[in-house]
Formats: sequence, structure tokens, C-alpha cells
Amino acid sequence: MKQVLTVSCKLQVTQEQVTKLNDLLKVFADACEYVNRTVKEGLANELAMQSLVYNEVRALFGLPSQLAIHAIRRVAGNRKTAKQKGKPVKGFARSSATYDVRTFSFREKDWTVSLTMLGKRERFPLAIGNYQRSLLQGQNPKTATLVKRRDGSFYLNIQLESQPPKIEETNSVLGCDLGRTDICVTSSGDKYSGKQVTKIRDKYSDLRTKLQQKAARGTRGSRRRCRRLLQRLSGKERRFQSHVNHTISYRLVQKAKTNQQTIALEDLTGIRERTNELPRSKTERRKSNSWSFYQLRQYLTYKSVKFGVKLVFVNPAYTSKSCHCCGVIGNRNGKHFRCVNLACGWSGDSDLNGAKNIEAIGQLINLPGGSGALSCSWRDVVLRATENATLNRQVG
Repeated sequence: MKQVLTVSCKLQVTQEQVTKLNDLLKVFADACEYVNRTVKEGLANELAMQSLVYNEVRALFGLPSQLAIHAIRRVAGNRKTAKQKGKPVKGFARSSATYDVRTFSFREKDWTVSLTMLGKRERFPLAIGNYQRSLLQGQNPKTATLVKRRDGSFYLNIQLESQPPKIEETNSVLGCDLGRTDICVTSSGDKYSGKQVTKIRDKYSDLRTKLQQKAARGTRGSRRRCRRLLQRLSGKERRFQSHVNHTISYRLVQKAKTNQQTIALEDLTGIRERTNELPRSKTERRKSNSWSFYQLRQYLTYKSVKFGVKLVFVNPAYTSKSCHCCGVIGNRNGKHFRCVNLACGWSGDSDLNGAKNIEAIGQLINLPGGSGALSCSWRDVVLRATENATLNRQVG
């Protein structure tokens, strides 16, 4: 299995090249719109679409052959994705174009790239740092995506293929419990606090509210200044959260690799939809919907492959309510958990308790039989815990 790593590189462009890049992106998007409008709805086979409209796309839009093929391929891919989601294809923005080995080349000696434009090829210097240079050094990339960002700058997202190390099988598991107070708590006792993230999110939320109010009812000059400030602030919160998730995921993967462990993570798919059904205040809804667990999961997924660490996902049901020592359903109040089993009586951090339960389920997944053995074993644990809790209440 090959892993694809994307390196985002900023292009140094002249004013003349800016015009050419804008023209290319406009024509590429118009070609996609034409293909989507011309080919009958429901057809998503790339080869069939190409046989129908390839010659027309070349003649009408003047795209080089490979870029015309990539425009048709993008429409086919978008239709397949829209079909899976049960939604129509909305449209194609003039912000990106796809390149392959025939239309793109990278030269390491002067750190430049060559791209096929509407006319002849153009060469662009890369404005990159040591991190990007270390990734591109000695590589021969074959695919890339030209992207125009909101601020008008142009980037080339270069895809690098690599063969990741073999994932070693191990019986040791590192359980990870995700939350808002603590972003992640591991079964070994490590905690990654979410207080700073919450503070930053609250700060930007209040600032956006004030600026939007001023922009709505201020003078013409104040409205213009507020809009400019909102534009400058755009993305700061997102970049901060992304940096935090990158740091946490890297440390978790490195710890698991050093200790030869498998990472067990909760499968929180659909948690936002479930929590939004509960009655909550506007502030609580904002904080709940600003969770970035899926992003952390994505970062853990590709970093695990990159460093040869196995990653498994477990059902989060009862992991925060059951005692990791005896399996009895206990009392959880915020960050504190207390077991109601008189013979056990364990009490402590509820997230640590959940992480240890996730570790136990992860060990079951690693056993021969996989998730089938897991479902039977965990069902027995829950039934036994419920019976013990009932007996304890009767005794009490």
C-alpha cells in the first residue's frame, strides 16, 4: 500500500503570470461546468464521458489534451461523491486545476516547477522553507494541484508517493479518550488539556460578534474597517486548532511507536448530530459544534500509516460509564467517576477510566476473530455490569 503525502508550496509569480494563471483557472472551471451541463445527469463513468465531450471541450475552451481530460475526470469524481451524499453537483469554483506528469515537472536544482498553461509552459520558483525542501529533496513527483487562495496567492499542492513501513502486530494497546475539557487522555495517564483551545475559540467568537455588530450599524468607514479586520482574522482560529491537533497526534503516534503499541481510538461518527438533538443553549451548541475530533482522527490516521503504527477504532458505548476495574456501570459527574460496586469502589478521573476501557476493547480487537469477538465479549461485559449494579442497589 502506498501513502500519498501532499506538500503545499507557494508559487512566486509575476503580474503577467498572475493573468495567465487566472485565465487558466477560469477556463478549467468553465470546461467542468460545460461537461456537467452537457453530459446527461446520472452518468459518472469517466471513459464514457470522455468519449462524448472530449473533442468539444478541446475545441470550445482551448485546453491542452491532458487538462481537458482532468476537467472531465473532476466532473466524474464530483458526481460520484454527490451521489454518495444524495446531493446534486453544486458547481465548480475558479480556484483549482489538476496536473499530472505530462503537464507538470519539478526541478530540484533551482527549486522550480514547470506547468502547462493555455499557451506554452511556464516555470515558477517555489517560495518554500526547509520543511518543504526536506520533503521534496530527491523526489520525482508525478501529480499536483494548482490552487488559488482567497488572498489571491497561488499554491501548488504536490503529491508525493511513498511506501510506508510495515505495521508490526502487538498485544499492547494505548487507549485514547477524547473530550472537550481534556482533548485527549491516554490509558497511560497522559493528558492534553483543551483549556487553551476553549479560551481561543471564546475569544474569537466574542470578537467576531462585536465586529459584525459594528459592521451592521456603524458608519461607512467603520463598516469597511470591520470587514477588513474580519478578513484578516479569517482562518486564525482554524490554523490554531490544526496546529494543536498536529502536535497531539504526532506525540501519540511517537509514544505508541516507541512503546510498540497499537492506538485505540473512539469512533465518534455522528456525535455532532446526536448532541444537536439535545436541548442546549446557543453558547453550548457553539462549543459542542466546534469540536475538531474528526480532524484529530484524520491526522492520527495518516501519521499512523507513515510511522508504521496500527490504529483501531472502537465503539464508544459505555466506555465512560463502566468501571475499568470491574465493569459495573458507575456514577460519572463531569471529570469525576465513582464505581458503585461495593467490592470495587474505584474513583478517579472519568476520562482516564474511559481510556482504560478503550484500551481493553482495543486489546479484544487485536485478538484472533477481530470485531466479531469484540461484539460478543463487550455485550457480555455490559450485561454483567448491569446485573451487578442492580444487585448493589438492592443490597444498599
